[in-house]
Amino acid sequence: MDKIFLNDLKIDTIIGIYEWERRTQQTLSFDLEMDWDIAQAAASDDISKTLDYGAIAQSIVAFVKASDYQLIETLAEDLCTMLLAEFPIPKLKLTLSKPVALHGQNTARIVIERPR
Repeated sequence: MDKIFLNDLKIDTIIGIYEWERRTQQTLSFDLEMDWDIAQAAASDDISKTLDYGAIAQSIVAFVKASDYQLIETLAEDLCTMLLAEFPIPKLKLTLSKPVALHGQNTARIVIERPR
């Protein structure tokens, strides 16, 4: 199976469990790996034969900006559910990263994979 990647999509949103996290937006980073057979698109040079990653990015931005989650785990799960319902993606791997201040500048990251 071929793969389409959408990497380093950065979106500012309110997320977190602590009161100080709820007062200011944080920048989340999203990386997607989507299974897709690109043969038809490659043969025809027709965007309707492939995954429109521009439309996928717009859906992600709208979803995340409208969200009000505490946990990145919940955001990731609900985002995958929405993407699989809205787009004909056979399998999706989502990596979500969030800045954290544990000891200096750190990043919390989760990776989930979901089939259609």
